[in-house]
Amino acid sequence: MENNTKKKWVTKNSGDHAEFSEKKLRRSLEKSGAGEEDIQYIIFEIIKILYQGITTKEIYNKAFALLKSKARPFAAKYKLKKALMELGPSGFPFEKYIAEVLSHEGYSTKVGEILQGNCVQHEVDIVGKKGKEYIVVECKFHSDTRRFCDVKVPLYVNSRFLDLKEYWERKPKNNGKNHNGWLVTNTRFSKDAIQYGTCAGLYLLSWDFPRKGSLKERIDRSGVHPITCMTTLTGKEKKRLLRKMVVLCKDIRNDESVLTSIGIKGKRAKRIMEEATALYDI
Repeated sequence: MENNTKKKWVTKNSGDHAEFSEKKLRRSLEKSGAGEEDIQYIIFEIIKILYQGITTKEIYNKAFALLKSKARPFAAKYKLKKALMELGPSGFPFEKYIAEVLSHEGYSTKVGEILQGNCVQHEVDIVGKKGKEYIVVECKFHSDTRRFCDVKVPLYVNSRFLDLKEYWERKPKNNGKNHNGWLVTNTRFSKDAIQYGTCAGLYLLSWDFPRKGSLKERIDRSGVHPITCMTTLTGKEKKRLLRKMVVLCKDIRNDESVLTSIGIKGKRAKRIMEEATALYDI
């Protein structure tokens, strides 16, 4: 099929153009867990609608709709990147979500801590501990894929972390402990931001950075899925659940009363529970 689509160009969210790649589409569908038969069907249908300049959003929406008609849990996983964008607008659900991903990696975490620095106090999004490693995590949430973290963000975050680190390292009880500053975003970093963060020793984590161990890879490994990726919930229902700090699919799976608390009952609640359970088990 690849040979038939070599001259088809797509328009990315940034406005840039790129050649359509069947391999990339296949890879994204495979990562959702979809079976070979469904993948072949979706690729065939996507190729039929290709035209010069088609947007990546149009391709994604079509692939998602087709996958949703075949297997809802895999469709939910396929839309994970978009689902992260819906963890707003306050950004706090994103912080809670990242804390959960870190918990699955063995960190004990606390969200929204006030910590004393050498000069001033700082409100920290996430504090994580694993053995002798202590991490201070600042989360930068964007609801628009075109937004990114430029160099000003890691400069600011690192200055706060250094103030905290200086205070801790003056305390005898902190001897031998390894303190690290992190900056996590659901979109991307600019080249200058990556250059500065790498040079300064600030750990940067975004959807596709670093190449090994990106946020996407960490989420795939953890199996933690936000409720915003679910296909059985409406947008309004997701927002109502997020306001109640119900962020994870497992929160629904483990307690059906969170659905009744927003008026979802009966057969529909059962379908939502089934999807939440299926996502938890993927």
